[in-house]
Amino acid sequence: MTKEQLRAELEQQARSFVERDGGEVVLYAAQRKPDRQPWRKKPSVLDEAFQAEVQKIANQRNAET
Repeated sequence: MTKEQLRAELEQQARSFVERDGGEVVLYAAQRKPDRQPWRKKPSVLDEAFQAEVQKIANQRNAET
């Protein structure tokens, strides 16, 4: 396909678009991008055990005072 053939084809498509659809272009509102949620690490068994030990030590200190 040469440039001239391509130009003629595009011109014909543009003409039919104007005749068929009235040349109207419908614009739609853009969709919102999803909010980025902060990344959270799921605590492992070791993390939970460490947290339990820290809580136990804190409870012992509070009981002593």
